[in-house]
This record gives sequence, C-alpha cells and structure tokens, in this order.
Amino acid sequence: MLLAQSEYPLLDVFWTVLVLFGCIVWFWLMFQILTDVFRRSDISGWFKSLWAILVIVMPIVGSLIYLAAQGKHMGERHRDDVTAARTAYERDVRRIAGSNGSSGTPTDQIAEAKHLLDQGAITQDEFDSLKATALGRSLGGAAQ
Repeated sequence: MLLAQSEYPLLDVFWTVLVLFGCIVWFWLMFQILTDVFRRSDISGWFKSLWAILVIVMPIVGSLIYLAAQGKHMGERHRDDVTAARTAYERDVRRIAGSNGSSGTPTDQIAEAKHLLDQGAITQDEFDSLKATALGRSLGGAAQ
C-alpha cells in the first residue's frame, strides 16, 4: 500500500480533491456571472463595468449579491439565448434544404410559384422559369 506508507494521509488527499473541485466550481461561477453581465442588453456599459469590478474586487460578496439580485433572470436570459440559437439553426437548415431543391415535389413548387404569381410578387417570366426548374429543365435546355 503505497498510499499508507506515504507522508500524505488519506484525509489530506480527500481535502485536496475537495479544494480542487471547489476552485473549479468557483472559476466556473465567476465565468458564468461575468458572461451574463456582458451579455445583458438591459443595462448600460457603466453598470456592466460596476458589476464586473464588484465581482472581481470582492468576489464572494459581489457574486452573492449578483446571484441574489439576478439569479432568476440569469436562467431566463440563458434559456432565451439557447432558444434563439436553436431557432436560427433550424431556420438555416430549412433555408439550406429549400435552396437545394428539396422543398417538396415539383407540383408543390409550381403551386407555390403560382401563388406568388397570383399575389403579384413575381412576373410571368419568373413563374415560367420556376416552373421549368421545378420540372427539371431550364429554359435553354436540359437541367445541369
């Protein structure tokens, strides 16, 4: 038993692991608080700098004050950011899939183009071009 023969007892190993874990959690908390402070759009730059100074100069008191004052709102802002990112991702995926021609059958594409023509959003020439593309050929010949 190498551990029993060493000058570093088991309780000291446990204490060291606990302190190391606490330091990691502390730095994570500081990063989360400072990230939240600088992401906020509801406060000015001066208030952001005051919060940052308070959290950096008096870390324990500043962090506790910020968590007490803004803890609930931190979660809401994070949830809103995640929701916005997911919505943007899904919109981009749909846009890319649609631009690759996989936005439905040719009949659906022609019906959508006809709807745009009826609304006056596109001209007859544009409708004919969209119809030819949907049917798999361009106006000048075979599709490439």
